[in-house]
Amino acid sequence: MPWPVYLALKQLFPTGRVSFFTLISVVGVGLGVALMLVSTSVMGGFGYQIKRMIIDTQGEVQVRARSLIEQGGPVETALAGVPEVAAYSAYAQGVVMLEFKRRPAFPAVQGVDLERIRDVIPLERYLTAGSFDDLDDDSVILSHLLASGLGVRIGDMVSVYTPLMLERMKNNEVLLPREVRVAGIFSIGHQQLDSSTVICPLRLMQDLYGLDQMVHGYNVRLKPGADPDVAAAAINAALPATAGALTWFEANADFQAVLSFERNMIFFLLTFIIIVAAFSITSSLLVTVVRKTREIGLLGAMGGRAREVAASFCVQGLFIGLTGTAVGLAGGFLLLHWRNAIVATIAKFTMGPEAFVKFYQFTNLPAHTTAKDVVIIILFSVVASTLAGLIPAWRAARLKPVEALRSE
Repeated sequence: MPWPVYLALKQLFPTGRVSFFTLISVVGVGLGVALMLVSTSVMGGFGYQIKRMIIDTQGEVQVRARSLIEQGGPVETALAGVPEVAAYSAYAQGVVMLEFKRRPAFPAVQGVDLERIRDVIPLERYLTAGSFDDLDDDSVILSHLLASGLGVRIGDMVSVYTPLMLERMKNNEVLLPREVRVAGIFSIGHQQLDSSTVICPLRLMQDLYGLDQMVHGYNVRLKPGADPDVAAAAINAALPATAGALTWFEANADFQAVLSFERNMIFFLLTFIIIVAAFSITSSLLVTVVRKTREIGLLGAMGGRAREVAASFCVQGLFIGLTGTAVGLAGGFLLLHWRNAIVATIAKFTMGPEAFVKFYQFTNLPAHTTAKDVVIIILFSVVASTLAGLIPAWRAARLKPVEALRSE
C-alpha cells in the first residue's frame, strides 16, 4: 500500500475506529446525496407518471384541426400511409351535464371509436368495475370519483344534458335529455381525470353534439421504438392543410416545461448541501494540517515529496466522498421505498391525506429514478468531496520541512 494512502487511512481512523471528524463528514455528504436522489426521483416520478397517463389516454401523437374533421376522410388516408403509425382512433370531446337523482355534475366527455380504441388506448387496464364489452350507444363509462360524487353504480341510468339543447331552444325546439346506462367505472390515478371524465361511444357523442359524421381529431399509437417527433413530422407532411399532428409532449409543453424547471431548480438548490459538506471537509482537513505540522515536516525530512504529502489529503476527501455517496444512495433508495408511508404519516398530522390528493392530483407519491440522474449525483458528490481536500493538500505541500519541524 502506498504510504500516502496508508497515512490518509491512519488520519481517518487514528485508533482503528471511525473518528468523529470522519463520521460527521460522511454523514454530511450522505445527507446531501440522499436528498438529491429523493428530490430528483420524486420530480422525475411526477413527469413520468404524467407522461404515462397522457400516452395511455391520448396516444403518442394527436391529430387536431381548426374545425371538424370528416371521419373516414383524407386524414385517415394520410395516417394509414405513414410507416410509423401502428393504429389510430377518432375522437370527439366536449362538456355535458350529468344528473342522477337531482345531483348534477359537469364533466368532460370524450367519444371514442369502439372498433379501434383498444389498439390505441388501453382503457380496459383502468376499469375498476363493469366491462368495456358492455359499452354501447346507450351507455357510458364514468371516472370513479365522478361516480362516487353522484352516487352512481353499474347499471344505473343517468341523464345527459348537452349544449345542443340550448341551440335547439333558439329555434323554438325542445331536445330532451338523453338517458344512458352506466356500463363501467374507471380509475387512472390522477385526481383531475378521475373526478370529471366520461367516456362514451363516438356515435353517442356525435348525437349529443350534433356532429353527424364529423370528429374533433385522432389519437395515434406509434410502432414500438418509433420517435414521436419524427412520426409527427411525417404525419404533418401527409395531412391536409386544415389538420396538424402534435406529439404528446407538444400537446402538453407548458406543463412539462414547468415540471422540468421545478426539477432542475430543486436539484440546483440541493447541491448546496453537498457544497456545505465539502467546506466542512476542507475546514476539518485544514485543522489536521495545523495540528500535524511537525509530522508533515518530518515526512518531508525523511524524503517524502510534496505531491505525496498532498495526495494523502486528497485521498481522505476521496474516501469521504465515496463512503458518503454510498451511504446517501442507500438512505435515498430506502426513503423512496417507504415514501408513501412517510408521506401518509406526515399528511396525517398536518394537512390530511385528502388535501394531498386535492392539491397534488395523485393518490400515491410517484418516483422514477434514471441511471443518468444517479450517475450525475455520484460524480458531483465524489468530485466535490475530492476537491474539498485540495486546499488542505496545497497548504500541506507548501510546508517546508525545516520550518515545519520548528513549529510548536
